[in-house]
Amino acid sequence: MNRTRPREWRPADRPRQLAAGRQRLLAAEQDALSDADLLAVLLRGGAANASAIDVANRLLDKFGTMHRVLDAPARELLSNPGLGPTRVASLKAVLPITARYAASRMKEEPTFGGSNDASMFLMGAYAGVEREVFGCLFLDARNRMLCFEKLFFGTVDRADVSPREVAKAALKCNAAAVILAHNHPSGVPEPSVSDIHLTDRLVAILKELDVEVLDHVVIGGNQTVSMAERGMIATRHLRCSESL
Repeated sequence: MNRTRPREWRPADRPRQLAAGRQRLLAAEQDALSDADLLAVLLRGGAANASAIDVANRLLDKFGTMHRVLDAPARELLSNPGLGPTRVASLKAVLPITARYAASRMKEEPTFGGSNDASMFLMGAYAGVEREVFGCLFLDARNRMLCFEKLFFGTVDRADVSPREVAKAALKCNAAAVILAHNHPSGVPEPSVSDIHLTDRLVAILKELDVEVLDHVVIGGNQTVSMAERGMIATRHLRCSESL
């Protein structure tokens, strides 16, 4: 893998590096590119006296990592030299595109192979979400994904969930099972007491509709907690540990 730091290139050579990065992407050689290379391709150009590579490196220096750059609020990105609305919009489009890519793949290859599959899918679906959001991953009797819906949108520390609306959504999808999910914008995925009480209530209500709650996944930053794996759900442990 090419680990050359873009700043080691002479300024006159940096436009050629950006072009080389584009060519590597077209040749499916993205693993050979640094974070700065990829950001520069998204930015497509630099600022006064600064190439796209320079702007990308400044962003990485300021925010620390790629995910912190992409998670940064638009207003904070706009304060950086070389970033106008068009370039910031390109950066902010990355996460929803990634989530929709994962969702479309799951519809074509829909059977989860384990609890990690559900967690990875949900991490993508919640990437960049800055307030608490409750969603449901609805499955058929063979653990194939029917749909994923974000049902309730809250504040930075809570989202009010209506079990009635969850039940309606499950019936609408004709689901046999569901994986509940919500995020903690704090970045700490530990389930709260209210999370546990809500899960118990939804398990009971959905059971009356012959819809099984397989898990409740809490997402915090780049970590997840499976309440089923913690033994917090009174149901057979995620078919997802076997065939989900």
